[in-house]
Amino acid sequence: MSKQSSYKLSGVGLVTGFVFGLSGIINILALTGAFYMLQIYDRALTSGSIPTLVWLSVIAVGLYLFQGLFDILRSQILVRFGSNVDRQIAPLVHRVVIDMPRFGYSAAEASERGRDVDTVRGFLSGAGPVALFDLPWIPVYLVFVWMLHPVLGMLTLGGAAFLACLTIAAELLSRRHAKEMTRAAIQRNNVSDNHVRNGDILYSMGMTDRAIDRFESANRRHLDTQTATSDIAGTFAGISKVLRMMLQSATLGLGAYLTIQGEMSAGAIIASSIVTGRALAPVDQAIAQWKGVISARRSWSRIKDTLAVLDRPSTQFDLPAPSEALVVEGMTTVAPTTGTVLLSDVSFKLTAGQALALIGPSGGGKTTLARSLLGIWPMLRGSVRVDGADLKQWPTRFFTENVGYLPQEVALLDGTVADNIARFDPDANAKMIFRAARAAGIHELIVRLPNGYQTQIGPGGQSLSAGQRQRLALARALYGDPFLLVLDEPNSNLDSEGEEALMKAIVKVRERGGIVVIVAHRPSVLQAVDMVGVVQGGKLSSFGPKEDIIKVPANTPLRKPARHSPTLSVAAE
Repeated sequence: MSKQSSYKLSGVGLVTGFVFGLSGIINILALTGAFYMLQIYDRALTSGSIPTLVWLSVIAVGLYLFQGLFDILRSQILVRFGSNVDRQIAPLVHRVVIDMPRFGYSAAEASERGRDVDTVRGFLSGAGPVALFDLPWIPVYLVFVWMLHPVLGMLTLGGAAFLACLTIAAELLSRRHAKEMTRAAIQRNNVSDNHVRNGDILYSMGMTDRAIDRFESANRRHLDTQTATSDIAGTFAGISKVLRMMLQSATLGLGAYLTIQGEMSAGAIIASSIVTGRALAPVDQAIAQWKGVISARRSWSRIKDTLAVLDRPSTQFDLPAPSEALVVEGMTTVAPTTGTVLLSDVSFKLTAGQALALIGPSGGGKTTLARSLLGIWPMLRGSVRVDGADLKQWPTRFFTENVGYLPQEVALLDGTVADNIARFDPDANAKMIFRAARAAGIHELIVRLPNGYQTQIGPGGQSLSAGQRQRLALARALYGDPFLLVLDEPNSNLDSEGEEALMKAIVKVRERGGIVVIVAHRPSVLQAVDMVGVVQGGKLSSFGPKEDIIKVPANTPLRKPARHSPTLSVAAE
């Protein structure tokens, strides 16, 4: 676990010790019923004293009230402890979960890590910890029964040992099914998430029924594994319950025999039966809760693995704001999911005020290059340096204040227009928001919305058109006057007015000394750049001033470049 998470969870030992001690008091007070029956049968009934009966009852009621009070206190402590654990580790886990898709994990797998926190919190707030904290106090009851009669103590001890063996068997049999259930749940959630993202396509092309069949198949596998796991837990819980009832009856019968033989009092019969049931209750309850124990343990193990990512030593240091150059040295990038090499040995340099257009055939590696520049996809080899410092050396604030990114698939978050432009900065500067909107040419459109900059755009910006979403995302990329601006097909959904605003924005970034990298498919973008790079086959085959790499005759449409020619006559798709 990371140092940060270890620090935040440093109170675990203190809470555990306190609850353990509280459980000891509760379990000792649980003997009240047995002592009460002993005194009633062996003292009050034999003496015929009403005052003795009254005082015994008053004392028993008082002890029961204390037991209930401590039980409530323990429950509330565990609930608050679970909430506190959630509050402390959930943000840390979520930080890693956000990054997981960059390393090849599916959205469902990432979401599963987030749900692990809910599983742990739910377990800590439930009956599982109560059973586990009561288990160590079983010897208290065994000693009490043994004091009533050694034979009854041996019977109770044998029953407890047998139930403990059942608990171990439940653990061994449930472990494999629990892992299969988790894998099946992730597969089902993958199918579900994929269908939700592509609902329009499924409906418009008549694929909904087939999608439902796929989900039904994945859901059936999940239900089968869940049923197998639940059957194991339910079977052992049923066996445990029956055995506990049989053992209590056996204790009564054996106690009656020993009483007839004159070796025990009548009150000891009832007391031994009560204590025997109370001694075996934690084992019985632990077996019933074992499915939750396994789920919580598995979730906690994954949480520790997730937080271990934060253990990497930090090499970040407060560096001055970048203002000079972007240098790429030997960049080699692989696909996170398959390990396939997508970019190989890419190197180039851009200085302040330059703009680079990346062109080339589809699938050549342009988007991969754009993602690698920002560290979205980790590199296998090479480095990206800003003002001489490797990208890993820059603190998070570097990306907040000095980087703007517009991806191919525009991703807007549920919130207001202003929130999205300001990147959800709670201390956002209104003037900077307006300046970014004007730079993207979207200010006039925003003020015509029902609530202007406070208009809610809905999940993914669904209330806006594709072109409006792209221009809003451009304003977000321009917010804060970033030094490095990376645009991936920024004009794919823009009309002529939007393209003109885009050209002006690029020029302004260059004029103030910023650097722009654009993945371009339309030739109009080339008007605003001075450098061109041709990316094909995962390599940067050509790089240099625009005039040396490409010539664009007037009104000439795009076509693919000659594969081995360093100088191109037209822009490539």
